Amino acid sequence: MTKLCRYGLLGSEKPGLIDSSGTIRDLSGFWDDVTPEHLSPHSLAQLAKIDTATLPLVEGSPRFGVPVSHVSKCVCIGLNYADHAEEAGLPIPQEPIVFLKAPSALCGAYDDKPIPPHAAQMDWEVELGIIIGSTARYVTEADALNYVAGYCIINDVSERSFQMQSSQWDKGKGCDNFGPVGPYLVTADELAEPQQLHLWLDVNGTRRQDGSTATMIFSVRQIIAYLSRYMTLLPGDIIATGTPPGVGMGHKPPLWLQEGDEIRLGIEGLGEQKQTLIRWRQ
Repeated sequence: MTKLCRYGLLGSEKPGLIDSSGTIRDLSGFWDDVTPEHLSPHSLAQLAKIDTATLPLVEGSPRFGVPVSHVSKCVCIGLNYADHAEEAGLPIPQEPIVFLKAPSALCGAYDDKPIPPHAAQMDWEVELGIIIGSTARYVTEADALNYVAGYCIINDVSERSFQMQSSQWDKGKGCDNFGPVGPYLVTADELAEPQQLHLWLDVNGTRRQDGSTATMIFSVRQIIAYLSRYMTLLPGDIIATGTPPGVGMGHKPPLWLQEGDEIRLGIEGLGEQKQTLIRWRQ
């Protein structure tokens, strides 16, 4: 198993590896960065041969960045849990609902969340993320997992009033820091079966989401195969696979995030994230 990360100040991240004790080890002696090219099966196999104990320890508690650089696209699947569709008052989809999250929205797992100045309905969504390792075009469900480099946590932060202004959801999904990813990428060999993972999210210490990837409408295999029929999935591309019930929009009355709120979320085997909502500043 390998846990890859990028650590350091925004724009100056270095490649890292998380050892068995949870400590960051510096990979700069082998890689300049964690790039899409480093996610190929051959590259990951070479990485697995490295004796982790020989890598330099990283001191302190540095910032975690997005675990892979130069992401070409982040593809999201909407309403992929039947009970989430029900709480949203929307029909169960007959095929995956696809939208895109702007790459500029992606950020580190612990980065603060600036509230857009015209926002009124900030919401949360814990999601299993897929990170592609090999170029995928017209792949079959049977072969789909062979194209996966690893998995991660994604918080698909959303602004519902923006999202619902039209049939296109992208406006409510693509604001700055609306896509915390990580803190690290767990390689696919560690998660041979991604459909049995517990995922959860707390807001200010109260559990709001508590689900399992076992209740997805469309599985990881199905999602990859489906998307590859409509777009080429490139190494480093990130897929957000949908969220279980418990989002703010689903409460009656709705619960919207406010300045100062703290979000904590996690997925079994993939670590945790934490973000604080802050006022937007130029």
